[in-house]
Amino acid sequence: MADSKQRELYILRHAKSDWDSDAQSDFDRPLAKRGKKDAPAMGKWMAKQNLHVDYIISSPAQRAKQTIHAVAKELEIPKHDIHFEPKIYMANLTTLLQILKTCSAKAKQVMIVGHNPGLDDLLQHLVKAPPLSANGKLLTTASLARIAMPNDWSNLERYCGTLITLTRPRDIT
Repeated sequence: MADSKQRELYILRHAKSDWDSDAQSDFDRPLAKRGKKDAPAMGKWMAKQNLHVDYIISSPAQRAKQTIHAVAKELEIPKHDIHFEPKIYMANLTTLLQILKTCSAKAKQVMIVGHNPGLDDLLQHLVKAPPLSANGKLLTTASLARIAMPNDWSNLERYCGTLITLTRPRDIT
């Protein structure tokens, strides 16, 4: 019997980072106080919505790692189930699409965790006219886009997805 569960992509932008930290590089920049609050809040919200993730692929940058670890903890997903892909850090649309096209056909709910402007570009590629925030931004920090996707990860043509929800931390706190 075929699995009829809808394929979905969750696009999660890292939570607010600390620009005033003593990090040696942008890659090492940690979460700010607000980010440390928003990341687990998004995970709790996902759990309350009964959202499940089969496969997580994340940037290995410190702020992305801290974000996905906090979210995964709330979803009771073990850290060893998170796949860190260095190409996501500072990735453009082409790179993000290539990464998603390598996802297993068995993965029905995939989450990608990373950075802007790449994630904004990905969302705008997959979904026609996603809504902007009150301040005119798309994926603000710790925002989660949930998209219904085609049945084949290798088919990621322009506007192939349907936005189910775009949830920002302000929407859930």
